[in-house]
Order: sequence, then structure tokens, then C-alpha cells
Amino acid sequence: MKIKILKQTFLKNIQHVQNIISSKNSLPILSNILIEAEKNKVTLTTTDLDIGISSVLETEVEEEGSITIPAKRFNDIIKELPDEDIIISTMKNNSMVIKCSKCFFKIIGLPKEDFPKLPEFKDEPSVIMKQSVLKNMICMTHFSMSHDETRYVLNGALFLFKGKKLAIVTTDGKRLSLVKKDIEKDGLNKAVVVPSKTIYELNRILGDEGDVRIMFNENQIKFDLKNITIISRLIEGDFPNYEQVVPKEPQEKIMIQRGQFLDGIKRAALLTTQDSQSVKFEILKNKIVISKSSPNIGEVREEIDTAYKGYEITVGFNPGYIMDALKIMPQDEIALEVFGPDKPAVMRIEDWFLYLALPMQIV
Repeated sequence: MKIKILKQTFLKNIQHVQNIISSKNSLPILSNILIEAEKNKVTLTTTDLDIGISSVLETEVEEEGSITIPAKRFNDIIKELPDEDIIISTMKNNSMVIKCSKCFFKIIGLPKEDFPKLPEFKDEPSVIMKQSVLKNMICMTHFSMSHDETRYVLNGALFLFKGKKLAIVTTDGKRLSLVKKDIEKDGLNKAVVVPSKTIYELNRILGDEGDVRIMFNENQIKFDLKNITIISRLIEGDFPNYEQVVPKEPQEKIMIQRGQFLDGIKRAALLTTQDSQSVKFEILKNKIVISKSSPNIGEVREEIDTAYKGYEITVGFNPGYIMDALKIMPQDEIALEVFGPDKPAVMRIEDWFLYLALPMQIV
């Protein structure tokens, strides 16, 4: 193999794929990046056996070939080279030579045959949507995924395809995010749970332009972004029936300025502790009083104006749960729904976004 490539272009593509590599890999080959050169393109691939990423870039290929190289060391070397053309060639005994300006590196790799093959998708069912739409949906839901290994089915996001609609749902058992968007072409009826690691990679790689084709087979999903491909195992198991926990919209909602509400909660959260994480919300006529009192630390109290004429309610919430939703909601004024001291709070945007957080005991 012999290729000539611009440093910054190459580095960007290496960083697309190397993020999934774990330092805890039991197999040395899983710490490597597979480099394949053919015709006028180079393909970079990494995998941890649960998720695989490939990135294709066009460049000058003098000799076709392939090799696998330790990903972190390879990235570090390319990163420190001068901003000029790099010439990469493979030698006997699975070694690679890297030349750039007056700099020379030689590193040892492993043969392509030792690298796990990524699954192939041929005539599998698929849907196409805008990358920007999928990225926005992930941004509005990813923070509600669980990290509790005992409830593994919650360690991901439910993708629910139904006709020309896609819904993404995440929950950790204490809060829930739901977002729905239209798909440009008629899709299919299918529900799958995509692991959190894959969701984070999609959030990092999806762009503001172009389409993404989503394909399925029995227990895997593929996201094709033209020059970047992500293939992931799916989480097996039954995702909870989220519709059962979503309350009906009340006639009376609390209309409040999002920025003021967010800032007030941030200030109250400064006095929370590991043992006392809840913040008190007193919902009164035309105002919310946010307060926190912690023994041996102090107390905070702040009033925020609202438009509300319903029942007075006092309830406690984890401030982080409320702030996470407020940070991603686009409008200046939000409608907060609170049903009682032992009922969840709900925030909605028309019929396409819903966020629900369970209350906490006020300590």
C-alpha cells in the first residue's frame, strides 16, 4: 500500500472512527484501526464488536493494500506531523512507514485478516431522513438515557418507526424524553433500541447537511452518512410502555419565561448536596417560588413571575432533571404542567416534544 494524503483531511477522518476504541479491549486487534487503500480512496474502520465505524475519503493511491495499526498511537503521530502532504506505505512484516517533510516514522501493525469483518447490509429495509433532523432529535433526548447496567434495555434510545413518522424515546426510570418528527419518505413499522454508545457517536458525527439512510437486519442497525457508516448491535428486550406514564394535558398550564426559570433553578441547585438533591417548587398564583435549605450550608429563595391561576402546589424535583430539558427547548416561553406533589412535571412543545420528570421528596 502507498498513499499520499493531506494531513488535516486524514486527521479528521481518523478522529471520526477512533473514538469508539476502548483502552480495556481484551483483544489487541480491537485497539487497531484498519486502513484499506483501493483505486482513489482510503477506508478507515474501527470496531469494539458492538459498534463499528467506517470513514471513506478520496485521495491519491499509488499502490493498493491494507494494514491495521494501533489507533491511538497512529492518531498521535499524524496529529504531530507538519501541515503538509503525508506519504504512507506498508512494508514487509506488517510494518508501516510514514513520511512528512523531513520526518520519518516506522510502526508495527497487524494484518487485515485478523480484523473482525463488519456485517453486510444488502436488501434490508431502510428509511432516509435529513441528518440535521436526526441530530436534533438525539440532542433533545440523549440525556434521559439510563446508565444503570441492571436495567440494560434503558441504556439506549427507542427508535419507533411508523409510516412517515419517527419517534425517539429515552428514559432512566426517573424522567422521560420523547420527540417525534416526519420522515420525508414513507418508512416502515419497526421498533428498535439503539445502545447509548451508538447514540453518542451519532450525536458527534451527524452533520447539518445531507441525508442519512437507516437500515436494519435481525439484531443490528446501520446509519449510512455517505462517507461515514456506523453499524451497531441493537439492545434486546422490551422497552417500557411510555404512553402509560404520560398524563393528559391539563386545561391550566404554568406559562413561564424559560431563561428566568433556568437561571433560578441553577442558583437554587448551588446549595444541593449528595444527600439532599431536591429543590422545592412552590407554585402559587402568578408566581413560582424556588427554594433550597441545607443544614450547615445555608438557604436560597427566589420568586419568578408566571401566568397561572390554578391550584397551589408544593413539590420537589431534582434540579438537574428540569435544567436538562430547559437547556434544549427552543422557545422563550414554556408551558409547565404540574399535577401534584407526587405526580410528574411535564413540558411539551406542540405535539412533537414531551419531557417528563418524577418528583422527589423535599429534604
